[in-house]
Formats: sequence, structure tokens, C-alpha cells
Amino acid sequence: MLLTFIAIYLLASIGIGLWAAKRVHNTADYAVAGRNLALPVVIATTFATWFGSETVLGVSAKFVQGGFNAVVEDPVGSSICLILVGLFFAYKLYQKNLITIGDYYRQRYGRGVEMFCTVVIIISYLGWVAAQITALGLVFNLLTQGAISLPIGMVIGTVIVLTYTLFGGMWSVAMTDFVQMIVIVIGLLLIAVFAAEMAGGAGRVIEFASTEGKFQFFPAEVSLHAWLAFIAAGITLMFGSIPQQDVFQRVMSSKDAKTAVRGPILGGTFYFIIALVPMFIVTSALLIMPEVTTTLLADDPQKVLPTLVMEKMPLALQIAFFGALLSAIMSTASATLLAPSTSFVQNILRNIKPGMSDAATLKAMRISVVVFTAMVLAYAIIMQGTPIYELVSGAYQFPLVGAFIPLVAGLYWSRATTQGAVWSIVGGLTVWLAFIFVPYGEGVLNDLFPQQLAGLLAAALGMVAGSLLPQWIGNTKGHVHHYQGSAA
Repeated sequence: MLLTFIAIYLLASIGIGLWAAKRVHNTADYAVAGRNLALPVVIATTFATWFGSETVLGVSAKFVQGGFNAVVEDPVGSSICLILVGLFFAYKLYQKNLITIGDYYRQRYGRGVEMFCTVVIIISYLGWVAAQITALGLVFNLLTQGAISLPIGMVIGTVIVLTYTLFGGMWSVAMTDFVQMIVIVIGLLLIAVFAAEMAGGAGRVIEFASTEGKFQFFPAEVSLHAWLAFIAAGITLMFGSIPQQDVFQRVMSSKDAKTAVRGPILGGTFYFIIALVPMFIVTSALLIMPEVTTTLLADDPQKVLPTLVMEKMPLALQIAFFGALLSAIMSTASATLLAPSTSFVQNILRNIKPGMSDAATLKAMRISVVVFTAMVLAYAIIMQGTPIYELVSGAYQFPLVGAFIPLVAGLYWSRATTQGAVWSIVGGLTVWLAFIFVPYGEGVLNDLFPQQLAGLLAAALGMVAGSLLPQWIGNTKGHVHHYQGSAA
């Protein structure tokens, strides 16, 4: 019965996505939904894109192990990221009428920076999408009690998401996200209410979490190293997710500038609130089935929540849970398959093959979705065993050190130059890699100082020095003097 309902839901999701695909007539429709999305849809697609497998399975597992301090990256940092996008980036970028975030780098710094930043952004999606595909495989494996292996489950889930994303682009993503958001919220809230009753009431669950120190947010250890690690973890998604195509697509898909600003702010706030629900449910599991939960925490913490639902809850709530979980995974997977594919075509392929028609560009975007999906599926299968939370958090260090500073400086510092952007990118990535691989004592430099924080500081220094020192690299017009106005 459970499998039947899940199969019907999956077919309905595909149907909604293919129905929405009828609105796609050109690249603008495919990439940014023709800039026609109303505020409720923008909020829904922003929330649903970020509310993925790591939120339901990864964040809840991290919280029950280490409390709020362990989830500073997500959902704390990630929700603040969306709010920052709405407050400081959405309006400025929306006014430029762009298709991708890479278009901004081209307008501000030239084609070289555009292509390099686009590569940085595309690479960062490997980990995030792989996390969703891994979760899809895990869900099908659990639903069939092992009859479907993890790799086969990954393939099945990937094909389902690919089907509607391929044809409908942003229109399909937005419409399915809207429905999936409703399923996520209702499903998780129902499960939370039932779990609270089984645990002896919501008050008892909260009191237990407090007694166990789960509400400790700041580092318990009073040391510079602990605080630097805490700050580095917080800024990884908080800043590293800002120069990302999936966030930018929601801004540019809005029907007007006011919607572009409000959508991420409200979506980010809503995301943080609902992200607390899986944490509450897994904490309840410690009271409902303490022995089983303790065993799972030692083996695979990501299985605590689905095990609680499968073993302790009625069929209706099992359907609600797996519907919510699949909604969370598919909404994130579809958006993160589309974003890098459109960026590749718009900002790399069109530079290699200038003069492409709109029809040829649209076709290339669809082909790129298929190719990127195949690459990510292979990567996810290779990376089996890596925790979902780690796949996601690790993915955003790359754009943090390689693309964030040029974006901020370009929007808010008139003297930022193309040379400054190049020095920022090269310096940030070089220092980041050095702190990962250069030996230091028995470990590497990262043991001494967080790698992403070192890379970010180097990127900022590179931007300032490269912009203020004599110029050798030309801007978009070929000039090498200090940048004073907006580029054409």
C-alpha cells in the first residue's frame, strides 16, 4: 500500500512538471520562467530548493549528535544566506535583466572572469546534487526493505527528476516545487505532532533536548581555534551559496523587483522555521525508542528518522513522511540539475560558439541537463558512504573562495577591477587548496587555521590589492585603468 501511494505521487509530480513544460518557448522561459513568477511561487521554490535531503536526514542527525552548534552551516548559515540575498543582492541583480549569475561577471569584469567563475559554480553543484541522488537511493532502498539496492535506487530517482526537469526547465521546477512545499510542510508537521504524543508531549521533548545540551549554539570550548572553526562553518553556506545559479534563478524568475527581494527573505525565514521540525522529531526518537536510536546513531544517524516512521507510525503517516522526504529531495535535485546546466550553456558554450540562435541555445541547455545528470549520478555512486550533510557543506567552499568576493566587490565597490577579480579568484583558490594539502606537523595547514576562512581572506586581499595596484589586466572595454563606472 505504501509503495502504491508513493508511486502515484511520483507519477503526479512528473505529470505536473510536464504540464508546466508547455509554457517553455525560449531560453528565458526555460532558464528563468520568463520572469513571470508571483511571490507565493518564488517563496515556495526558494524554500523547496533548499529544503533537501540534508535538511530532513542530515541536519536532524547532526543536531541530535551535537546540538545547534553542529548545524551552524545548515540551516543557520543557509537560511541567513537567503535573507542576505534578498536584502543586499536581489534588487541590484534583478535590475540588470540577466539569465545567469555568470552574465553579471561578464558585464562587470569580462569574459575570462565570467567563464572561470562559472566553472567554479558548476563544480560546486556536484556535491549538492550528489547528496540528493544519494538520498533518493536510500529512500527507495528503505521503501523496498533492501529489494532495490542503493545504486539502482539512485538511478530510478534520477530518471524521475530528469524527466520533468529536462522538458520544462524553471517552469517545471517552480510548479513542482510549489506542490512539493505543501507536501513537505503538512507531512512533517503531522509526524511531529504524532512523535510528540508518543514521547510524552512536546514539552518533555524540549526539556530533554535542553538537559542534553542540544540548545548550545556557540562553542563550548573557549579558544581561538574553536571560534575560528565555528565562524568558518557558519560562513560556508552563508556566503558560499550567494554566488549560485539556483539562488539567482529564483531572483530573476520573479515578476518584478519587489517580488525578487521579498521571495528570498520570506523563503529563508520559512526554511529555518520548518528545518526545526526534523530536529524535533529525531530528538523525540531518543525518548520513543532509545536503544534503537542509540544503535543507529553509532551506525548511520541518517536512518533514525525513517526508522522511527517505519517502525512506530501508522501507514498514513508513513505515506506523509516519504511523500515529504521525496518532495524535499526532488525539489532540490531538479533545481540543482537545471542551474549548472543553464550556466554552462549561457556562459561557457556561447563563448566558445558565439552567434548561437535561441533555439540552438535551448536545445543545448536540455542536452547539458542530461550530460550533467549522468556525471552527478556517477559521482554519487562513487561517493557512496559519504554523509549527506558533508557532501552539501563541502560543496560550497569552492564558490566561497572563488566567486563570492568578486560578486560583492563588483556590486558595492566602484574601484573593483578585472585585475582585482582575477587576483581574488586565483589567490582565494590557491590558498584554500594549500590549506587542504600542504603538510603541517602530523596533519595539514587546515588543522591550524580553517581552509575556507583562509581562502576567503586571501580572496578579499587579492581583490583589494589587484584593484589598487597598477593595472595589467583590462576590463570589459580593454582598459587597464581603475574601474570607475558600470561596464557595458
